[in-house]
Amino acid sequence: VKASLAENHHTVVSIFVNPAQFAPTEDLATYPRTLESDLAALSSLADSSDPTASKGVSALFLPPVDALYPSGITTDVSKQRGAFVEVKGLQEVMEGKSRPGFFRGVATVVIKLFNLVQPTRAYFGQKDIQQALLLRRMLLDLHVPAPLSHNLVILPTFRDSASHLALSSRNAYLSASERPFATVLVDALEAAQRVWDAQRGSTASAGAVRVGDVLAAASLHVAAVVPRATAAGVYVSPLYFALNDPEELGDLEGEVQQGRGAILSGAVMLGRTRLIDNLVFDYELNPRP
Repeated sequence: VKASLAENHHTVVSIFVNPAQFAPTEDLATYPRTLESDLAALSSLADSSDPTASKGVSALFLPPVDALYPSGITTDVSKQRGAFVEVKGLQEVMEGKSRPGFFRGVATVVIKLFNLVQPTRAYFGQKDIQQALLLRRMLLDLHVPAPLSHNLVILPTFRDSASHLALSSRNAYLSASERPFATVLVDALEAAQRVWDAQRGSTASAGAVRVGDVLAAASLHVAAVVPRATAAGVYVSPLYFALNDPEELGDLEGEVQQGRGAILSGAVMLGRTRLIDNLVFDYELNPRP
């Protein structure tokens, strides 16, 4: 929001829990809905000393579900009716492997938002990197006039300054006993980054990075945490780690040669909470057109 306020005359903020993103077995009913605190946070921007936020948010987009889904909506894809958007090739990998239908719901609701608001720019977080890159491809392939694909801005993940934990609404699910283990995922990703950096800087390998070594470093870190968590009565289980091409999102294999970047992503179950996070290596998320 601050980035939009700094770069645009008007800022529209959308707050909407999208049913089409949830599978029948997922947590739609219990997903955190924090409208009052969200509004308070937005209001405080206008009252802050930050000069970029002095003009405040121009409008809120808070649509009821039946306005965005006039044919109705169910989390069961086989029973859905009406128009939906898919981005083939980008929606089935990474998070899409374990959450089929998720990005179909994302693309559909966001194209509705863009059609209704027609923004000059749109801002998304790196925390959901696959979502942002998939939406950028949707804008390009469907020739959406507003925003243009290069005006979908991806901002760095907002993290706790001490622990580097990615801030997320799902962190509210964590119990007091689980919170000490909340950094298991980001710590694993950073362990993998150290391998990437070491191999990328190696003259012996001419900067080529072995995919297997990067992924193994992440997995080994989680494996080392599991016994401590279990002893504390906390369930920790890795779901996946993946190293992907930053444009096509395909799984990388073998070696990543000098000059090529990558997205390292992963998911871990901590208790009943599914944590996701990612790091981007040697790739500019917002290239100039």
